[in-house]
Amino acid sequence: MKKYTGINIQWPISAEITSGKKTIETRTYDLPEKYLNQEMLLIETPGKKGKFKARITAVIIFTKSVPYKNKTAFYKDKDKHLVDKNSDWAWTEKSKWGWHVKVKKVFKNSIPAPSRKGIVFTKDIQI
Repeated sequence: MKKYTGINIQWPISAEITSGKKTIETRTYDLPEKYLNQEMLLIETPGKKGKFKARITAVIIFTKSVPYKNKTAFYKDKDKHLVDKNSDWAWTEKSKWGWHVKVKKVFKNSIPAPSRKGIVFTKDIQI
């Protein structure tokens, strides 16, 4: 068994990552350096549209974290992060970061996620 840190990503965004369509995850903060180039578990959460309990679906690696300086730069990467202007995650005046993500392994069968979510509580998941 190996220990991993988990990261929550809402469905259907999580599925776009595991399918390889989405190669940049966007956030309003920089990826903490300790998670850079580390294998992490993708914890797929249901968000507003899913009808399931949170589950672990893949092992992913964030290879770099890049700040977007402006709206133009953000939408230049639209084909990689898949966020359009009508999305809940569209550009705002808050900082935006692009976390470049690679999928290492997609699990054939998902694994139930820990009951407590968030990177703070999912540091030692054994699978």
